[in-house]
Amino acid sequence: MRTELVTTLKRQATELLAELERDREPILITQHGLPTAYLVDVDSFEAMQQRVRLLEGIARGERAVDEERTLTHDQARTRLKRWLK
Repeated sequence: MRTELVTTLKRQATELLAELERDREPILITQHGLPTAYLVDVDSFEAMQQRVRLLEGIARGERAVDEERTLTHDQARTRLKRWLK
């Protein structure tokens, strides 16, 4: 991963965005020597968001199993039938 200063971002934003679109490699932006932000292309960001939503759903399901908040297949079918009426 590439690292750039915030001043580089200010001065060369168009070039950095073109490289970002071409390479699809995140750029770490630093300010005063400290990490401040990541610059990520839109497609990669959206893919990461989708993965996060999927992982959150899996975590909710695991919590439900741990807390014994589950249904049998027949119970789930009965509930779905009510919702789909």
